[in-house]
Amino acid sequence: MVSFAFLIAVAALFFTREGYTRQVLFGGYLASMLWFHAGFFIGKRFRRLKIAIVPFGDARKLRGTRQLDLRVLTTPDLDQVRFDGVVADLYAKDLPAEWEKFLARCTLSRVPVYHIKQIRENVTGRVRIDRLSENEFGSLLPSSLYSGVKRIVDFIGALLLLPLLLPLMAVVAILIKRDSPGPVFFLQPRMGYRQRPFLMYKFRSMYHDMSGEDFTISEDDPRITRVGRWIRKYRIDELPQIFNILKGQMSFIGPRPESASLSEWYEEDVPFFSYRHVVRPGITGWAQVEQGYAAEVDGMSKKLQYDFYYIKHFSLWIDVLITLKTVRILFTGFGAR
Repeated sequence: MVSFAFLIAVAALFFTREGYTRQVLFGGYLASMLWFHAGFFIGKRFRRLKIAIVPFGDARKLRGTRQLDLRVLTTPDLDQVRFDGVVADLYAKDLPAEWEKFLARCTLSRVPVYHIKQIRENVTGRVRIDRLSENEFGSLLPSSLYSGVKRIVDFIGALLLLPLLLPLMAVVAILIKRDSPGPVFFLQPRMGYRQRPFLMYKFRSMYHDMSGEDFTISEDDPRITRVGRWIRKYRIDELPQIFNILKGQMSFIGPRPESASLSEWYEEDVPFFSYRHVVRPGITGWAQVEQGYAAEVDGMSKKLQYDFYYIKHFSLWIDVLITLKTVRILFTGFGAR
């Protein structure tokens, strides 16, 4: 709506040939977008939606959250209570005819009726991978337009950040060298966009002469150096990946790239794992801000559900939300290993 209003304003100024300043107009548009989106995210965080549950099928398994007040109906009537929506398992075999009529009345009264799948995805922030149909693959195909715009923004953002990050990276490199012998950078083959392997750059956070697996086994992994433990906690070890972004191999936001060897293992045990490569991998992502670290197959299955949710809702708005959550993580160290 904001964009539409500004388009009308620009069209009016153009046709009436009134004088205006492009910088002021663009600045006003940008400020309006930031204001309305800040209000949206703040309101979404503190507002608790009241949802009525039709107690049949899988709908009975839903549980409320801080943002969602779920109330199970006992009769097919809202009892004059104002609800933000009604949730039902529309494929439930035990759904009586009177409840079906109730759902129709809700729709006619302009009370939104949601299928359980929609609410479950919004509550958990994940897309289930055990019931994907062929049509859902189409709905999971990300926007090529936004993908192209995002690539341009990534490249420009990396160029602007590089002069600011280079002094910090130089200090970290000196600390790593003084802490333990070995190279400053750790280069690891990762599986990238469209399943193309690439070398991902990281600051070395482990002792160079200690062997181990491709992933950290525990929080007290003896391979991690003193400096390495600190730079891992605050994600500073990820800073060299700005060069991967400049080369087009990564994005600031997207599913985390896995090592080539782990990718082969996961593809054997985790359904649809390779589909996560339909977008560029990122330094941070929806799974990282919601789940944190995951290494085993069970954890990876859950992480993949988060990745599918990101791909399905691939847009500017979820990228902004991930950015805000990432800033919080930088100060708390959530999910670090």
